[in-house]
Amino acid sequence: MAAFQPLVASRAHLSPLLPAPAASSAVAATSFHRRRFSAIVAAAAAPTVTEFDFKAYMGERAVAVNQALDAAIPAGEPPAALHDAMRYALLAGGKRVRPALCLAACGVAGGREAWAMPPAAALEMVHTMSLVHDDLPCMDDDDLRRGKPTCHVVYGEPIAVLAGDALLSLAFKHMADVSSYPADVDADRHAARVVRAVGELARCIGSEGLVAGQVVDLEMTGSTEAVPLERLEYIHLHKTAALLEASVVIGAIIGGGSDDQIERLRKYARSIGLLFQVVDDILDVTKSSEELGKTAGKDLASDKTTYPKLLGLEKSREFAEKLLSDAKEQLADFDKEKAAPLLYLANYIAYRQN
Repeated sequence: MAAFQPLVASRAHLSPLLPAPAASSAVAATSFHRRRFSAIVAAAAAPTVTEFDFKAYMGERAVAVNQALDAAIPAGEPPAALHDAMRYALLAGGKRVRPALCLAACGVAGGREAWAMPPAAALEMVHTMSLVHDDLPCMDDDDLRRGKPTCHVVYGEPIAVLAGDALLSLAFKHMADVSSYPADVDADRHAARVVRAVGELARCIGSEGLVAGQVVDLEMTGSTEAVPLERLEYIHLHKTAALLEASVVIGAIIGGGSDDQIERLRKYARSIGLLFQVVDDILDVTKSSEELGKTAGKDLASDKTTYPKLLGLEKSREFAEKLLSDAKEQLADFDKEKAAPLLYLANYIAYRQN
């Protein structure tokens, strides 16, 4: 297969890894790394902006996003089976990380969060579409998502496929519709910002982004070929990180950020996007299905290449630390109070437990 090019030129790279311990010191080395990782977790959990309540922030945004999503899809209108399936998948729960990133980035860029609510809701629709399709038997074949039976288990494969298609279409409609936005947006600049944001979303989910990552992931699953680290990074920069990147960049665009601000936030998003997947891979081998709300050990069972499989668990944790550090570095020049949600979201992604 031809060599893959990264999604962006300034992709995250692995920091130098510690040499593998000798067999006689393996237990001691593992204990050391675990203590070190625990210390980093404790340090990251300590707030740098004492008045910022991250739990309340995420809870309030989740409520607002859920209300917007509930209002966006009709209940009981024909075709009822399609709308029921869309609502089932979209309103089944979830942490709403992508909408929260979009809203926070809008605020950092100088806009009002209300301006970014329509694209934030659209991003969650796209994310849910990707989950519905990813769970299909022809893809990752999973029957549990967000602690509930997956969409195709409840509604059948044909309706699940169509529900995903409809969510994708609705996302672009919702984002482009003038009536979705509050009246106080910048009338002179808003239309151009929306067009730019729509283009960003299309790029990040199409053959340059999410879909490309899914295709290469399918090609590599069960392959007898040794998967190099660069190809694994390609998969996750596209399949997982691209939509997180879109969430941050779109929020910054709608908020009126400068090109320099948008690019710094893009780099932040690339780091946390890859970080999200590294942590996901770690959780898949360290947590139960009940703790995760989805089938644990699924990657191992399907012989997928993951960071723990390629690097080992401890080195995967080291990589996560490096990515978190890179993300925080991009926030250093922003107003600390406005950037607090993005800082805490990075820590949350790094140290989440499901």
